[in-house]
Amino acid sequence: MNDVKILAIETSCDETAAAVVVNGREVLSNIISSQIDIHTKFGGVVPEVASRKHIEAISLVVQEALDKAGCTLEEIDAVGVTYGPGLVGALLVGMQYAKSLAYAIGKPLIGVNHIEGHISANFIEHKELEPPFVCLVVSGGHSFIVYMKDFGEFEIIGQTRDDAAGEAYDKVARAIGLGYPGGPKIDKLSKEGNANAIKFPRANFHDESLDFSFSGLKSAVLNYLNKMEMTGQEINRADVAASFQKALVDVLVDNAMKTCEMKKVDKIAIAGGVASNSTLRETMISEGNKKGIKVLFPSPILCTDNAAMIGSAAYFEYLKGRKADLSLNAIPNLKLGER
Repeated sequence: MNDVKILAIETSCDETAAAVVVNGREVLSNIISSQIDIHTKFGGVVPEVASRKHIEAISLVVQEALDKAGCTLEEIDAVGVTYGPGLVGALLVGMQYAKSLAYAIGKPLIGVNHIEGHISANFIEHKELEPPFVCLVVSGGHSFIVYMKDFGEFEIIGQTRDDAAGEAYDKVARAIGLGYPGGPKIDKLSKEGNANAIKFPRANFHDESLDFSFSGLKSAVLNYLNKMEMTGQEINRADVAASFQKALVDVLVDNAMKTCEMKKVDKIAIAGGVASNSTLRETMISEGNKKGIKVLFPSPILCTDNAAMIGSAAYFEYLKGRKADLSLNAIPNLKLGER
């Protein structure tokens, strides 16, 4: 089979990204235009601002991806684009651009689930990786444990019932005065603190579900801060950060390891923005070594929202003949595995 080059576009949140990916594994270019400095002053992503910035950046980002890859539109075999989940306005910018481009050059259009993209980042980083394996997806908007049976075939084992892991990080970071984005800032500050200083709760469900719940943990941190302020006691922010992070990571790791045992697999991949977290990586590797489970994770650049991961996922959709037509629409609450 000849090489398949995918031009991929990702605009689900506040990164305008484009990439050229060959055969789902080799990245020729991966261009990301981040809006993080713009949204930091607002304490989070402002959807309308994000959409406008995508419109300004997308043509330049796509052209830069093609230039860096050293290829022309005529050499592209298909155009892949994120169509959900995400911010509807942001998604529409990337989708309309991708649909117009695919139509103009007469190449197939492939709609990609953003979460599947995060999982597929591991195929770029670990070129030998093939299903079956377990994947822990943890980002600002999503927290899943997934059993990947085959390329593009998923079984959801656990998911958050309220706040996603990254969302909890952002809210706690704001409460202790660290600002946005919360994940990297809490991870950095926690290295100066005692992770066992404060006993925060770990949510477990009586029905033996492997779902997550982080709203109780978030509330416990806020209640602790309020209590300390009301009684005039000094708050050690590093201890709060480290103790919160340990409580959250313990649940993620415990549930992921239980899934590996349940499905009798010895490989677990981590994906999503929180996959860059040093405590999560260290704890997961340590537990994996005890249980004989190999732990894989992408480079930090592939953990954040990027188009290379979308290009990888699009390739495996392409092989299965799953192509979209021009009626493809943005689905902001798209579920994993939905078509």
